[in-house]
Amino acid sequence: MIYTVTFNPSIDYIMVSEDFELGRLNRVTDTQKFAGGKGINVSRVLKTLNVHSTALGFVGGFPGQFIIDTLQNASIAKNFVHIDEDTRINVKLKTQVETEINAPGPTVSHEQFETLLNQMRKTKEHDVVIVSGSVPKSIPDDAYKQIAQITYETGAKLVVDAEKDLVKSVLEYQPLFIKPNKDELEDMFDTTIKSDEEVIKYARQIIDQGAQSVIITLGGAGAIYVDHKNSYKAEVPIDKVINTVGAGDSTVAGMVAGLESGLSIEESFKQAVASGSATAFNDDLATYQSILEVKDKVTISALDGSV
Repeated sequence: MIYTVTFNPSIDYIMVSEDFELGRLNRVTDTQKFAGGKGINVSRVLKTLNVHSTALGFVGGFPGQFIIDTLQNASIAKNFVHIDEDTRINVKLKTQVETEINAPGPTVSHEQFETLLNQMRKTKEHDVVIVSGSVPKSIPDDAYKQIAQITYETGAKLVVDAEKDLVKSVLEYQPLFIKPNKDELEDMFDTTIKSDEEVIKYARQIIDQGAQSVIITLGGAGAIYVDHKNSYKAEVPIDKVINTVGAGDSTVAGMVAGLESGLSIEESFKQAVASGSATAFNDDLATYQSILEVKDKVTISALDGSV
């Protein structure tokens, strides 16, 4: 089984206003509501790729019920820990420029956090645990590390997509892969990266610290995959970027879905990049058809060090 963990899910409330002005009454031309959160996005795209997962995390109040209902309607399994406070609602205002207003996360008690850890303790060798996104202040700072320790002991494969300190805390537990973007990779090593060779250089340093592989997304320039033996670059024809929210999560889902379906590393990576790009070219997360269309256009090339 694949488990996705979202510590701080949300309702993403999208509002479109063509002539927004501060300090006056504004009317919107369109609104949309989505079940948000990086792990939830991963579960949604896995479902699109016909791969089953169970969404874990914390939900509360009517926003939490909206998330439960949304996943239920999409036939996505879930086993959330219910909390006392409301799940957050984030506002994304699309006007002349796009503005995001993210609410703080609700309080999660020690007992509720332990319930999630107990879910992790039930994982097995053939399971995959995907942990991504921010951690509410009420959750221990070492939450990622605690989960990594548990999955290392149970034998479950761990995938992480998070900020540098959270990523660094899990490397010694040999995650299956981590997925920083180029900016996050630069932040991890306090540097400016100017070439593919430098991307590979720093990715291999992450592998030396314990990760089994690394996927670095490069925006419009594609992505690079690096493991102990291989390094590949995926490039996608340039198209109009409509939505960057969830593109990285879609990349994670595409890679995991490929590996779980028995595809090769190259084919899984190709599907990963196609999934991320298809989301970027759509209003919402990628559809199955859009992933297939983009996948036909993705080119994979072996870089220095591949065998």
